[in-house]
Formats: sequence, C-alpha cells, structure tokens
Amino acid sequence: MCGNNMSVPLPAIVPAARKATAAVIFLHGLGDTGHGWAEGFAGIRSPHVKYICPHAPTMPVTLNMRMSMPSWFDISGLSPDANEDEAGIKRASENIKALIDQEVKNGIPSHRILLGGFSQGGALSLYTALTTQQKLAGVIALSCWLPLRNSFPQASASSVNKDMHVFQCHGDADPLVPFMFGRQTAEKLKSLIAPANVTFKSYRGLPHSACPEEMVDIKRFIEKRLPPIADE
Repeated sequence: MCGNNMSVPLPAIVPAARKATAAVIFLHGLGDTGHGWAEGFAGIRSPHVKYICPHAPTMPVTLNMRMSMPSWFDISGLSPDANEDEAGIKRASENIKALIDQEVKNGIPSHRILLGGFSQGGALSLYTALTTQQKLAGVIALSCWLPLRNSFPQASASSVNKDMHVFQCHGDADPLVPFMFGRQTAEKLKSLIAPANVTFKSYRGLPHSACPEEMVDIKRFIEKRLPPIADE
C-alpha cells in the first residue's frame, strides 16, 4: 500500500483453495490487526475466494489519549458530532483503493471484490466504496458508521457503486458505536444507493464485537454476491 509501506506488514491472507476468481478485502477495527479476522474467514471460506485482511499503520489516536496503536485514521470521538480526521480518512481510502487495484492486476476484476470491515474498518470500507471509481461486488459493514457523512451525496455523485449491495450488522448492546448510530448510517446509505440493496441486521444482546450467528450471515452474503463462475 502506498504511503505507509515501510511500516505496515503485509496483509494476513487466506488463499483460495483453488484458483481465486473473487476476493474479500476486510479491514479490522481500532487497535486490532488483520490476523483475527483472517482466522474468522478461514472458518467460513468459499474455495474460489481469496480473503485479504490488511493491517492498519500505527499512529497516535486522540480518542485514546494519543496512545499509538493500529488505526486507519485518527478518531477524536465516537458520537455523530465528533470532529473527523478528513485528511486521514481520505489518505487511508486511497491506500485501500490501491489494494483493490493490486487484486485487479492479479486477475480478479473489481466487480468480484467485496470490501468490508469492523468498526473503524467498516467505516473506511463504506467511505471507500462510495467514493471509488472501481465497481465493487458490495460491502460488509459491521458495527460501524459512515465517515464524513455530510460530504455526501456530493462525494458519491459519480459513484459507480450506486447499485451495490451493503450488508450492515450491528449489536443492539454496543457500548462503543451506539446501535442508533448504525441505524442512522443505514438510512443515510439508502439515500445514496438503491435502498432495496441496503440490508441492516441487528443482533440482540451483542456488544461491540462479532458473533457466530453474524459470521454465518456474512458467509451467506459472500456466497450470494460472489458465486462460483460457471466453469470452476
């Protein structure tokens, strides 16, 4: 990835069991790495899909008293009116677009690539999908929000992904990214892309994390959006 390639290790990858004809690029949350999510995808993998879980660069994070940790961009707060790191969000988004371009060069067309993420990673995946010129298969957005939401719809005016499918999941007991913030994000998305293609699913009692039921739902979404090609 451009910008931080000296300090960021190579992504955690779950290779396809046979020739990769589709890919999932999934971005972890604040303070995490891609390894745990790679393990999660290994448990629900489809044989023709490659799963790529990049690691965020390490940077000081305002929300956590400027402590350095893996973070896609700086976060000041997790409320709808918190200041946002516009330059950092846009820089991180360009790095993810470069990662998508790399997979296209590897032979996987962008419309066979799903972008996704958890929390901060989910936020970045939504922003990237709405602002890229790469046509994507869709987005998996877990326990997250749409960053720089007031820049839309102008930011996505020429988006090639107006008809993409978004699968958004949120625990109704999330103490970090409030459930209502997730719901409001879903409503905002319905004003930017085909509303029928936005699915918002809540999980009773789930805090700021994933659960087995959610992983099964993600597996179904991936199978639907990235089916095997006929001659596989």
